[in-house]
Amino acid sequence: MNGPTPRHRSAPEKKPKPPSINGNSPNSVVTKHKDYSDMKKSSSSSAKNFCSCLVNAHFLKWRANDIWGVVRHHPVPCVFAASLLFFMAVEYTLRMVPPTSPPFDLGFIATTNLHRLLESRPTLNTILAGLNTVFVGMQTTYILWTWLMEGRPRATISALFMFTCRGILGYVTQLPLPEGFLGSGADFPVGNVSFFLFYSGHVAASIIASLDMKRMKRWELSYTFDILNVLQVIRLLSTRGHYTIDLAVGIGAGILFDSLAGKYEDSKKREASLVSSATNYGSYYNSQKERNGELVG
Repeated sequence: MNGPTPRHRSAPEKKPKPPSINGNSPNSVVTKHKDYSDMKKSSSSSAKNFCSCLVNAHFLKWRANDIWGVVRHHPVPCVFAASLLFFMAVEYTLRMVPPTSPPFDLGFIATTNLHRLLESRPTLNTILAGLNTVFVGMQTTYILWTWLMEGRPRATISALFMFTCRGILGYVTQLPLPEGFLGSGADFPVGNVSFFLFYSGHVAASIIASLDMKRMKRWELSYTFDILNVLQVIRLLSTRGHYTIDLAVGIGAGILFDSLAGKYEDSKKREASLVSSATNYGSYYNSQKERNGELVG
C-alpha cells in the first residue's frame, strides 16, 4: 500500500555557544569587570574620605597662639611629653644589665649609708622592724574598722582586690631576694618567712587607708599615715626588703584598687536601686489591680 509517508521530526539544531574570551564565558567576564569596577569605586571613595579627613584634621587649624596656649595652660602634659622624649633617649642608649649582675636599683644607691648603719647595728634594725609591724597593724585595724564598725566596706574591698592581685603577680614573676637583705624576726610577716616582692602590700595598704581618711576628712590622721608611709619606704629600701619598683607600684596599686572598689560599690548601689524601683512598681501595679477588682466586684 502506498500510504502517506511518515514525517520524522528533525532534531533541534544546537545553537553554537558564544565564543569564550581567554577560556571564560562572556557572563563571567562581565561579572569580573563589574567586580573590578566596584572595587575601583570603593577604593576611590575611601581615598576621598581619607583626603577629606586629612583636610579637616584638627592640627592643621593650629596657630602659633594655640601652641603657646597649650604650653601655658597645660604644663603638666607638656612636661610628660618632654619626659617621654628624654626617657626614650635614655632607654635606647642604655647598657643592659647582664644576667650575672644584680639588678640596678637607684633606691638602693640612695640608701647605701642607711643600709650600712642597719647592717652594723642589728638591734636598731629589729626595733625599726617592730615599729613597722605596728604600723602595718594600724593599717589593718583601720581598714577593718571602717567596715565592721562604720559600715563602709570600700577600704576593705579595695584591700581584698589589692592583695589578690598582688598574690597573682607575685607568684607569676618571683623576683630574686635583693643582695644585702637585712631580715628581722620582728618584721611583718613575723618570723622571717618567705614573701612576694612585687609589689609592696605594706605601701599599698597604707595608701588605701590614707585615701579613706581623706574621703572622711580625717586630715590629721591621713597626713600621719602618709608620713609613716614615707618612713616605711625609706626603711624597706635601706633593709633591701623591696626593690624601688615594688614600692612605686604599691603606691599606684593602692590608688587603683581604691578607685575600682568605689566603682564596684556604685554598681551595686545602682543594681539595688533598680531592684527597689522594680519592686515598688510591681507592688503598686498589684495594688491597683486588686483595687480595680474590688470595684468591679
